[in-house]
Amino acid sequence: MPFYGGEELATVYDEALDEGFGLIASNIAEPSIMMGLMEGADRMNSDLLLQLSGGACKFAGNGDPVAGLKAMGNYIEVIAEQYDIGVFLNMDHQTDLEFIEQQIELDIPSSIMIDASHAPFEENVETSREVVEMVEAADSDTLIEAELGQIKGVEDEIEAEEAFYTDPEQAVEFVDRTGADLLAISVGTQHGVAKGKDLELRPDLARDIRQALRDHGLDTPLVLHGSSGVQPDQLQEMLKHGICKVNKDTRYQYEYTRTAYDLYSDDPHAIVPPEGVEDARDTFFNETDWSPNKSVFDPRVVGRDIRERIADVHADLTEVSGSAGKSLYKQLSSKA
Repeated sequence: MPFYGGEELATVYDEALDEGFGLIASNIAEPSIMMGLMEGADRMNSDLLLQLSGGACKFAGNGDPVAGLKAMGNYIEVIAEQYDIGVFLNMDHQTDLEFIEQQIELDIPSSIMIDASHAPFEENVETSREVVEMVEAADSDTLIEAELGQIKGVEDEIEAEEAFYTDPEQAVEFVDRTGADLLAISVGTQHGVAKGKDLELRPDLARDIRQALRDHGLDTPLVLHGSSGVQPDQLQEMLKHGICKVNKDTRYQYEYTRTAYDLYSDDPHAIVPPEGVEDARDTFFNETDWSPNKSVFDPRVVGRDIRERIADVHADLTEVSGSAGKSLYKQLSSKA
């Protein structure tokens, strides 16, 4: 089943709001992560929301973000055909308006997150509204996510030292004036590694924001960024209050590298020569009795391990977020 656009993604969010579950929005920086995510989502009957940052697009496109988006968009579409779930693509933390305009013209992403949260309120409103107007002018169904309040930590090389909680009444004004389809809120989460930190989560604030929006006739899905250190019980509490998109990135990066480390550290002499043997990699050890083990160093070996580990991690996350067994598009294909 191919990956879908904004209209279909909006239907999933409507369902999530009605039933109180969330989609895990999973960043991909490398194809093995993408493959693992698709396998894990399909295993659990959960629709899948992939995410690409500007940095990931540049990496995939050898420095050219548009080329990277085209390459990854095509890759996602081809592989998604193998699975019987809905697959979607969000562009995460976008700040370059020219690149955003190109994304809309290419009609590749299902949704785009414009991040002007570092700017003063009025500038954030103006920039976010400009992106919404781009979509309207193009007659596109691409959804627009905007952020109000700043999340502490590092995201795609942008660092914020302080976290500013989102004000409920300001959230109402922001959504009303921008026309954003989703609102990312700041309720005490942090980007990046959260070891040993008290995240000071504010589910009560998420509740107040949700209620303020509904009181003004706005049934806007809320988004939780910086969730890699959030524990399952904390996340489930947030999901009760209109959070239906939960971003994950750092966790997958760690699992990727940790899986490779575990494989290679289990038998290091399959990769590097033991003490006393010359490290003659330039001649590929043609004059030594020792040689590396291709059944370990072949990158497809570790790639398969990484895919399996990412699939397991994502499968667990779908259960925590409540999206397991809720694939709207699997249900629709079954009825066809």
